[in-house]
Order: sequence, then C-alpha cells, then structure tokens
Amino acid sequence: MLINEAVIDRLVANGIDTVFGIPGKQTLPLNQAIGESDAIEFVVARHETAVTHQAWGYAETSDRMAATFVVPGPGDMNAMNGLKNALNDCTPLIHFAVETEPEIRGGDGIHETPPDTYDNVVKENILVERPSATASEVDRAVAIARTPPMGPVRIGIPKNFLKMDVPLSQARDYDTDCLESVADEDVEAATDLLADADAPLILAGGGVRSSGASDELRSLAERLGAPVVTTYKGKGVIPEDHPLSAGTLSGSATPELLAAIGDADAALGVGTDFDAVATRSWSVDVPERLVHVTLHPDDLGTGYDPAVAVIGDGGEAMRKIEDRLADDQEPADGEATAERLRSARDERIEPLLGEETPLTSVQVLRTARETIPREATVAVDAGGFRVWGLNTFESYGPDKYVNPGSWATMGTGLPSGIGAQQANPDEDVVVLTGDGGLMMCIHELHTAVAEDLPITVLVLNNNDYAIITEEAERTYDLDTGVYGWEDSPISFTALAESMGMRSLRAETGSDLEDRLSTALAADEPVLVEIPTDPREPQASEWMSE
Repeated sequence: MLINEAVIDRLVANGIDTVFGIPGKQTLPLNQAIGESDAIEFVVARHETAVTHQAWGYAETSDRMAATFVVPGPGDMNAMNGLKNALNDCTPLIHFAVETEPEIRGGDGIHETPPDTYDNVVKENILVERPSATASEVDRAVAIARTPPMGPVRIGIPKNFLKMDVPLSQARDYDTDCLESVADEDVEAATDLLADADAPLILAGGGVRSSGASDELRSLAERLGAPVVTTYKGKGVIPEDHPLSAGTLSGSATPELLAAIGDADAALGVGTDFDAVATRSWSVDVPERLVHVTLHPDDLGTGYDPAVAVIGDGGEAMRKIEDRLADDQEPADGEATAERLRSARDERIEPLLGEETPLTSVQVLRTARETIPREATVAVDAGGFRVWGLNTFESYGPDKYVNPGSWATMGTGLPSGIGAQQANPDEDVVVLTGDGGLMMCIHELHTAVAEDLPITVLVLNNNDYAIITEEAERTYDLDTGVYGWEDSPISFTALAESMGMRSLRAETGSDLEDRLSTALAADEPVLVEIPTDPREPQASEWMSE
C-alpha cells in the first residue's frame, strides 16, 4: 500500500475526519490521498500559525481531535506556537510534518530543521525511521495524544517515504484510558479533610474539562456546599450562573475573591497544576489544608504543598470522594460566599457600564453576553478585553468557552473559532477578539469565507495595544498612547469586505445588540466591528483598587 494512502487510512480508522493545513510541495502526496477519500476533509488555512490553533479549537469544543499538515522548516516553526498552546492546555491533536529525506539530512536540504527542534512543544515527537512502520506509528501517535494527560503529538515522515509502495506493519490497539486509578487511602484522607471543613472551597482547572467531569464537580460542590473558583482553563466547567459559581482566578479577580480562597478552611484543587499565571506567581494564599487532585505527579508541590495528594483522574476522584461522604454530611453555606463575591465584582464594574461612546470593553462584553445564545460556543482571543471577560462574561458549559491558558498567545480567537465551527457545524460560534489579536490572524477571515463557515466575529477596536500602552505609561513614563495607531486607524469592516465577508459596524450597546442578532441569524460568516475606549482602565488595575 502507498504510504500516503496508509496515513490517511489510519487517520480515518482512528476517527479523525478533519485536517487543517496549507498545501506545499512536500505535503501534496498526503493531499492527493485526502482527495481520493470521501471520509476526511482538508481545511485550507492562510498561514501555518493558524492551523494548530484551528485544530486546538476543534478539540476544545468537541470530544474529537483533528490533524494538521505543514511543510518542513518554516511551516513547522510557524505551527510551533499553536503546538505549545495545545501542550499547556492538554489538548490533543496530531501534527504531521514532512521531514527531510534521511540520505540528505544534515546537508541543509530545503526547509531542513533538526527534528528534535520540536521536542519541547509537544507531548511526544515521533520521527518515522522506516517506511514500513509509518502506519503503526500513526496509530501510536493518536493513542499518545488521546491518553490522559492529553496533548499534541508531532509525527515527522520523510518526504521520499510518502510515495513508496511497501508492506506495512499491522495496526495495533492501544488503551488510552487513564493508566492510574486513584488510591483508596488517598480518597479517604481527602474525604476526611473536606468533610471536616466548615468553609471548604473548590478550585477547578482545565483538567475537569479534559476528563469530562463537570457533572462530578457540580455534584460534589453541592454536596459540600463549596463555592467553586475556576482557573483560566476551568472557566465554564460549572455554569457561571450556578449559585456556587464564585468567579475566575485571573487578572480580573477581585481582592474579595482572592481573600476568600485564603480564608477557606480547606480547599480542593482539581484538574489544575497551580501554574504561575493563574496564581499570580503563587502569591495567592491557599489553605494549608489543601487536597490536590492531578494526573501528573510532577504537578504536586508546584507553588503549594498539598496536605493530601491524589494522583489520577479528577472525575473518578470526585465521584469517590462524594461516595465516601456521610449521608448526613451538612453542606456549608457556599452559596452565600459565592453571592457575596459576585456582588463585589458587580460593584466594581458598575462604573464602567453605560452608553457613553466609545463603549468600554465591559459594556461590550455585557451586551454581547445578553445577546449571544446561552448554548453558543464562544472563542476568545488573548488581550486586555479577555482579562475583563474572565470575570464579566459568563460561560455556561465546559466546551462553550475557548481561551488560551498559561501560554496566553494572541491571534488564537479567529482560528480557534474556525476550528470550533468546523467541529460543530450546526451550532452558533462567536469569536471575541481585539484589534491587536485579530491583526495577528486577519488572513483567516478569508478561510472562513472560502470554507463557508457561518461564524460571527466580534472585534473590539480601540486602535491600540491598550493593555501594553497602559503599563508603558503607568510604570515606564512613556508617552500617552505610545503603542496606539489612532492616526492610522484600521477599518475591519473594509478588510472583511475585501475578502468577501459580510461586515457590520456598531457604536452603541443597542447597535451592538441589533448587529449581533443579525449576524447570528445569517447563514454566512459575518464580522461586527465596535469601537472601544483606548483609555479605559485595565482590569488588573481597576479590579484590585
């Protein structure tokens, strides 16, 4: 069997039906095999940086994963950004790179880079060394990507292998379940600690999403009466209109929320590695009586030493903890704590709400949330507005809010929204992005048009890298608006229209509600641009005062 055909055959056999990529001379044999198959689709992006973000958004909003194809060297290196993002977020994808032929490796062949260049941005980096092993290596790569803790796997196949017709090793079955079950003695210790608390708190991370454990989280929180604070990646794992939802640990977290974490007399950290971004370099106080549930032993003791460490799947751990709680376990009054924290947040943002133009990011986010259907998927770029959104834009489901975690790279919103729409063709998908982030992936508007994806893109345009400008002015005494471009403003409506995309503009809250409603009702990609205030306060400063 031809190796290029075998690669596509193994993807399909493993349930992968979408590939994001950009065709190049080296990848054309793979594209030829896709063209001959009716079971897999190739989505042509406009830049390699986007393809891995598209596959990331696809997996973040579904229980499936996608693959990516790029040419070696420049294509591979452009894709590294999204690979690292997926690695930090434990998001599975298969990244194919066409490698330099073995016989000329080391001789500076076109686009050649040493294969180990990519070791630190993927869960595993597989180099196919023998043509006959290609199909089985694809199976192994898929299994590694899907085995918790999940992540991106790169598989490099030499260019000259792809058109070889050789006997191939047989497919193998892999067990992709979590390999380690939680220990009963650890569950017992965790249960005793949490059951004895008068004011327990749960900090839930992205691992709750990855393990599909939102129901277990909500059930345990209700049984304990524990308010739930989420990390960046945990946002949405409990619906944020649930009475126990207390907010997100982020740059827009209020002092009241930060204090509540430290004031709890016990805490359960589940599905989080307590990374430096979420914990503000571990400056946030957490209770000494801390239960930490994680898949990876290396996460333990990163910033905080747990009183009880539980290694294994978060969903299994929470089910077992709840099962061990006594029938007469009296829940704490976590709803009152969560309500107090939400009220403190609302009091702080109230002065930023209003119809004065240009609108603040908070007002835009509030209007957008009131307009976007509850069941819609929202893909959010990095930037100042995202920091606001983490505590002012509610999410109602674990796969309904896509945003980068600790990697925090800009330019993800639109590509991840494209991936989400590809994975969920019958659902509303809305991209929330700033002008800075959108300019880093503006080319993908054309991808949305070419693929006829009915995505809605809401761009908050303040003609500035405002979150950077504010810091430059406040801390470094640089000129006002030093990193803005008000004298050379960008019209995103014009850019969208030039690519064949319908565009709308809104300046007030009522305009925005009308334009967003129109865009959501359209069966085509639509961009909605709204000017925002470049001089508005930034969340990390405003919310901490």
